[in-house]
Amino acid sequence: MSSGDIIVRPSMSDDMDAITDIYSVCVRTGFGTFEIEPPDVMEMTARRNNVLQQQLPYLVATRNEKVVGYAYAALYRTRPAYENTVENSVYVREDAQGSGVGKVLLTDLIEHCRRAEKKQIVAVIGDSENRGSIGLHRSLGFRLVGILEAVGYKHGRWVDTVIMQKNLADD
Repeated sequence: MSSGDIIVRPSMSDDMDAITDIYSVCVRTGFGTFEIEPPDVMEMTARRNNVLQQQLPYLVATRNEKVVGYAYAALYRTRPAYENTVENSVYVREDAQGSGVGKVLLTDLIEHCRRAEKKQIVAVIGDSENRGSIGLHRSLGFRLVGILEAVGYKHGRWVDTVIMQKNLADD
């Protein structure tokens, strides 16, 4: 998929350094993930391989051939009854946030999940103050289904988790 100067494509192993760098900044400075220590490129590669083994999408967004964001869908839970529900993750490089990268990535990810015949997609968003991610998901038809209050402690404060959901049969 392409939108203006943003191109979304399946990730490749050569993208893993850039993906790891983007995620590391999120871990060190933000609340979008509750990890405390950034994983190394080997761990990030193993995580990507796990997603791909499940035949789920792991995408990157590029601008001028440079990775500016990534998104993937993983099984929401591993028990068989959940096999038609996925959880999405979207991460955008700090200097590209607010420029439409997240929306292009998530739009493409949703379409991949529909083609994979998934029925529900869930967003588990770190920090109820994460207006960017909440707004992004809302703009693409996700609805708020709950807030888990003060379930994580990071960067010296208690942090909520926002749960949003989209029925992939809608639209």
